[in-house]
Amino acid sequence: MCSYRWGMNPLVPRFLSVLLLGLPLGVDAQPAPVSPAPARPSAPKPRARELGITFGGQAGPLDAITDVPGVEVGHTTLISGEGKHAVRTGVSAILPRGRGRIADPVFAATYALNGNGEMTGAHWVNESGLLAGPVMLTTTNSVGVVRDGVVVWGAKRGLAWELGLPVTAETYDGFLNDVNGFHIKTEHALSAIDGARGGAVAEGNVGGGTGMLCHGFKGGIGTASRRLDAKLGGYTLGVLVQANYGIRRLFTVEGVPVGQEIPDLQACYTGKAPPAFSSDMRPCSERAQLVPQRLTHDLGSIIVLVATDAPLLPHQLARIARRVPLALGKMGSVGGDSSGDIFLAFSTQPTLPPSGSKVARVESLNNADLNPLFEATVQATQEAILNALLAAETMTGVDGVRVFALPGDRLVEALRKYGRLPPAGR
Repeated sequence: MCSYRWGMNPLVPRFLSVLLLGLPLGVDAQPAPVSPAPARPSAPKPRARELGITFGGQAGPLDAITDVPGVEVGHTTLISGEGKHAVRTGVSAILPRGRGRIADPVFAATYALNGNGEMTGAHWVNESGLLAGPVMLTTTNSVGVVRDGVVVWGAKRGLAWELGLPVTAETYDGFLNDVNGFHIKTEHALSAIDGARGGAVAEGNVGGGTGMLCHGFKGGIGTASRRLDAKLGGYTLGVLVQANYGIRRLFTVEGVPVGQEIPDLQACYTGKAPPAFSSDMRPCSERAQLVPQRLTHDLGSIIVLVATDAPLLPHQLARIARRVPLALGKMGSVGGDSSGDIFLAFSTQPTLPPSGSKVARVESLNNADLNPLFEATVQATQEAILNALLAAETMTGVDGVRVFALPGDRLVEALRKYGRLPPAGR
């Protein structure tokens, strides 16, 4: 099966995809044998709030980054093949002002907790305080082609200058994807931009998050939002993550050591031999609890985008971005040496001067009133990570490696055990 999805609305059944034949996709468009992975459920999986896990605060109507007016999200998902050439990868595009105003800059800032990763264009964002164009998310080995894809998209529309330094960030999906096959092509980046929409955001095994892991479970794309009370300004803040970080034993939700409560469901292999990159991995038939040595170290990464309609200037957005690590720490991250933990925050307030003027008149929230937005950032980031884990589905990828989804029922059971959720039936 070759799945190639544009900005797929999660309200569409999960098994529905657009099959493109005869295009230079870089993946096999012919039907492949049925994957050995368990079948996907036909109904959407519950998100964190539907399980009663809120992390505090009031979510927006979509509980997504698209609750911030104007923000659009699109995904291109590539799933095909098995064995050494299994393709489990993709591209995500986040448009701060939507496609219709893609070249209109927003105030922005970046911050890196641990810099073992890439976010192109970050130097100019921090120098100028501005971000123009989309933010693209993909796999490590495809940063260049996706970045160039944005330039191609802009050049075709007379925006080569405005979109000349694109922001493209990455996390590594080589545990499940044939990462050295370079399957992502320019058209995949273009389709993610062209498919971006407002409304509900697809999560889990989609776009740039298709082949990602998180705390030893299947990870991927997740999102959440917070809306402040009117007396605090009524602002909206949304978060989107590409979660590919963390180790199982440190995984924590609302103070509960979930990783220790669910020590099984470790990565395993379905083939005749373990993959070369993880020779101590056990076969799935053993249902072993042994953690592959490679997954005992925090080798992954996470990209976090924070959007808000609050009137913030770049230095204030840098302060917002610096609050993201507080959420990661609460979830069990230590910002490992090999982890690329890179964050970008932006405000959608107007930045351009009126026609005929060289002076832009912008607003700035009083610094003393930033605390509710700091809190919202920590809350929404935690929820977005958990939403990524809950939406993700068990996946079998390169060399027959299988990574299991976080079981929502056992998560709830763990939180009930520690009194974070009421007993069943109440």
